[in-house]
Amino acid sequence: MKQFFLISVLALGLVSCNNREASPDVSHIKVKVDIQHFEDDFFSIDTTQLEAAIQGLNQKYPGFTTDFLSNILELLPQRETTDLKSFYKAYLPLYKSGTAIFKKQSEEFNTVKNGLQLVKYYFPEYPLPKKIISFVGPVNSFATIITEDAIAIGLQLFMGKDHPLYTSEQGQMLYPAYVSRRFEPAYIPVNAMNAIVMDLYPGQYFGKPLIAQMVESGKRIYLTDHLLPSTADSLIIGYQQKQLDACYANEKNIWAFFVQNDMLYKTDPQLIREYVTDGPFTNALGKDSPGNIGQFVGWQIVKKWAAKNKGISMDSLMKKDPVQLFEESRYKPG
Repeated sequence: MKQFFLISVLALGLVSCNNREASPDVSHIKVKVDIQHFEDDFFSIDTTQLEAAIQGLNQKYPGFTTDFLSNILELLPQRETTDLKSFYKAYLPLYKSGTAIFKKQSEEFNTVKNGLQLVKYYFPEYPLPKKIISFVGPVNSFATIITEDAIAIGLQLFMGKDHPLYTSEQGQMLYPAYVSRRFEPAYIPVNAMNAIVMDLYPGQYFGKPLIAQMVESGKRIYLTDHLLPSTADSLIIGYQQKQLDACYANEKNIWAFFVQNDMLYKTDPQLIREYVTDGPFTNALGKDSPGNIGQFVGWQIVKKWAAKNKGISMDSLMKKDPVQLFEESRYKPG
């Protein structure tokens, strides 16, 4: 296999090549979403009166309280009282120390609300969440989930990349630095919109060739980018800005690497995994490259195809056969 090492981009003043279309006017779309802070009420309960406390939470957070206990904490009925008290005791200090961090995240929640207006614009039939519910769950649990009527945000995974929870030895075992660097509040809207995109279009990658999987990833980035038009592309794709700049600077060479090594239509899962899964970097492209380079390539292909098919609905784009989309795009970076 031919080797290509991504060139570092140092102080070249590159623009990250957003090439975004003008965002549609959604001021006429009214979206009513309540923002609720489950963590405040949960960590105020009297653990000596758990049954009454849970009933009170159920009244204020119908549905979500059950989701929290059963799906997030994964409590078994026969151990619910013991394990709930253990979780409460273990995470109460984290909640108290993080209160100042949590209170600063109203801007991110408002960005989520704005994103929901665009969800309604592009997908008028999609039942929007009625609530944004924040919570504090186990560190090895969910960052964002879609419930029956809400988007739930696990604040324990958005406390800032340098928080001791992540930089500790145990934290790094769970989440190495290339993952935990995205545990910043700025990623809350991205995670929320990604969750909605996956709810709209569950991933169907198994058995597909590399090019199809890259394009499917690219579609999802393209859609999230349109739902969060004011959010930096580096956040949308999850790269460091210097990595994204380097990808654009080397786009022609990255594409040549896949073409010259005849990889596009390969279906070998082990080979595909190297280019469409997260990691500190892409081995074949060098340590300055981002992991999951395939999503960048797929995104550029989708943008090229969309530019040739202006006016097509977002739903039609998302349902387009990925291989056909690639072939119609005639993607060939110059």
